[in-house]
Amino acid sequence: MPELNITEIFYSLQGESGTVGLPTVFIRLTACPLRCQYCDTEYAFTGGNRLSFDAIFAEVEKYNVHYICVTGGEPLIQSEVLALLEQLCDKGYKTSLETCGAYSLEGIDSRVAVIMDIKTPDSGEADKNLWSNLALIKPLQDELKFVICSREDYDWSCDIIDHYQLGEKSMILFSPSYGEIEAVDLADWILADQLNVRFQVQLHKQLWNDEIGR
Repeated sequence: MPELNITEIFYSLQGESGTVGLPTVFIRLTACPLRCQYCDTEYAFTGGNRLSFDAIFAEVEKYNVHYICVTGGEPLIQSEVLALLEQLCDKGYKTSLETCGAYSLEGIDSRVAVIMDIKTPDSGEADKNLWSNLALIKPLQDELKFVICSREDYDWSCDIIDHYQLGEKSMILFSPSYGEIEAVDLADWILADQLNVRFQVQLHKQLWNDEIGR
């Protein structure tokens, strides 16, 4: 029976992405090689517990929910996650995967909605972006997320969108880095440039102030 190293499994509202606000079970895997300066899940870098797929499904089935989000840490570090994603889809769950963009998307079940970060310069990890992943993004299903830490990050992100013609590939998400720039400033920049992106704030921070497991 395959196992995964899991930090936590919890039920909450989706705080970001195209399914924001929907009740969701989050499966948070342990470990991440990146150290983004704004990371809010450092507790998932180490530790965790080895759980079988049966144990994971038993926890998920406690909740009357249609949406599952597999997140981290960085889920793609653990190769067994590909089988977990497939089995979640087979069980009828609408399944998404949140990934840092540093690992290949190859092998991910086509039914999974991939939410992939593109790391900006001010994240401190922009050199980890695996640009070849952009060819694997599924139009109308996957999403690309930029966490914006400064006006320079914003301008860089606009250049990346233009260079790779990302508006033709997927939904693009712009989030203000919590505590670094004002959300209203990012909203104003987007409107001033008539940029075709979705502005979002982290709903869970607004509601629960970054409480673990919420």
